[in-house]
Amino acid sequence: MRFEIMRLSDVDGTAVDSTVVDAASVNRIVQQAAATGQRIYIRPAESPAS
Repeated sequence: MRFEIMRLSDVDGTAVDSTVVDAASVNRIVQQAAATGQRIYIRPAESPAS
């Protein structure tokens, strides 16, 4: 499964950038965000049309 992770602005909470990662990478990214105080939003990535 893949997830979209958006980094949020500290000022107004809008998405600053986003990336799509596999499930194995989510924990590492969450740990990094927690260590640096970044605000992130995680949701399942949309599947590409087949």
